[in-house]
Amino acid sequence: MFTGIIEAVGRIGAVEPKSEDTRVRVEAGKLDLSGASLGDSIAVNGVCLTVTSMDAGGFWVDVSGETLSKTTFGGLRTGSAVNLEQALTPQSRLGGHLVSGHVDGIGHVTSRQPDGRSVRFTITVPDALAHYIASKGSVCLDGVSLTVNRVDGNAFDVNIIPHTLEETTLHDYRPGTRVNVEVDLLARYLERLLSRGSNTGAGGSGIDYELLAKHGFVG
Repeated sequence: MFTGIIEAVGRIGAVEPKSEDTRVRVEAGKLDLSGASLGDSIAVNGVCLTVTSMDAGGFWVDVSGETLSKTTFGGLRTGSAVNLEQALTPQSRLGGHLVSGHVDGIGHVTSRQPDGRSVRFTITVPDALAHYIASKGSVCLDGVSLTVNRVDGNAFDVNIIPHTLEETTLHDYRPGTRVNVEVDLLARYLERLLSRGSNTGAGGSGIDYELLAKHGFVG
């Protein structure tokens, strides 16, 4: 598990195609790897990957064919900047929201506009993901935990403060940029519960929109 609070920006140091998958070296930048070891999980642009070997200044990961097809990893090249976060420990502060590192799909930046000292981005996601995105809810873009400002169909806005722009790869976002999207874990599980809401007999949850509205969870 991760928080979506980026620890460092690294770079892709090498890409080695291996049959149907790929071996990748990640240059860690200022990420502190002193406590890392083989088998640890590190989120790279929001994708949870396992460290298979380490060397001075970086680490290697194997990227499966499934991950290449479902994320933006297939488009990364040597020199590409990537957001890095090591997995949560019992002592970690949960500054963002709970992030699994399991990308749900790929979104696209459709607009970049200045908003005071911040920048407002509009992101469009596939229709299958749109209903998970809620105003003032959480979303993870390339591993960065963000608050949704506005939702319009399958598009939503996020407002990025100067610090986040400086410390992540979001400063490079332009219209057309492809981004890894992970929706909020709670939204996924809530949908599963609601899908069983009509079956209130044996095995049914008894949860539906009327019950949620009654208790103030939906408007």
